[in-house]
Amino acid sequence: MKLISYPFSVLFALVFFLILVVFHPIQWVANNVVGYRAHKAVVDFMNLLLTRSLIFLGIVVKRENKQEIPSKRTIIIVSNHQSLFDIPPIIWYFRKHHIKFVSKKELGKGIPSVSYNLRHGGAALIDRKDVKSAIVELGRFSKKINKNTWGAAIFPEGTRSRNGKPKSFSTNGLKTILKYNPNAVVVPISINNSWKVFKYGKFPLGLFSPITIYTHEPIEANSIEMDKLLELVENKVTSKISF
Repeated sequence: MKLISYPFSVLFALVFFLILVVFHPIQWVANNVVGYRAHKAVVDFMNLLLTRSLIFLGIVVKRENKQEIPSKRTIIIVSNHQSLFDIPPIIWYFRKHHIKFVSKKELGKGIPSVSYNLRHGGAALIDRKDVKSAIVELGRFSKKINKNTWGAAIFPEGTRSRNGKPKSFSTNGLKTILKYNPNAVVVPISINNSWKVFKYGKFPLGLFSPITIYTHEPIEANSIEMDKLLELVENKVTSKISF
């Protein structure tokens, strides 16, 4: 299987990179000439294409969602993290909630389309080596989410799981977001199999492993004491992870 993945991986990489390069100037024009709404529409469509591009690896992304997620409310998506392919489906499937990510600062430079959107689309760019500045940035981000009734997405594991096995949650970032958004709705989601895209390392890429995104029942953030809420969310996320 690994041998035949080489040509598919090359084709996928070309398509994926082409999407990022093409949408970079389109984002700039949308953001600077028209404004936020146009920029968001461009980013949403780009992430649809990035999600669909996985078909070149024989991979489909399936969403399992039987939940009614309130609209015109700030929602906080809490998810496990397995690969960079977790992100485009979340942006696309939850697009009406204006999802903004908490990301490491390094991703804000050097990646076509992705870095531009992180810098100008409302994300929080955190310096993990500078705790003080990270707290300040998270506070700024959390206030902006609240003001605009946007959604936030956070991966409390911090780093990606290389084998699908969930890591323990670090909840400080989530606590900060909840502090400024006490009336938000927390939406736990569980992602499976995206780690298998990189099961051989960075190249070649894995083939034919469907990615699933399972949405759990939303939780009113103010309906339960903070520590119990965090424990409940972690249990829900990990309960649907297969590894």
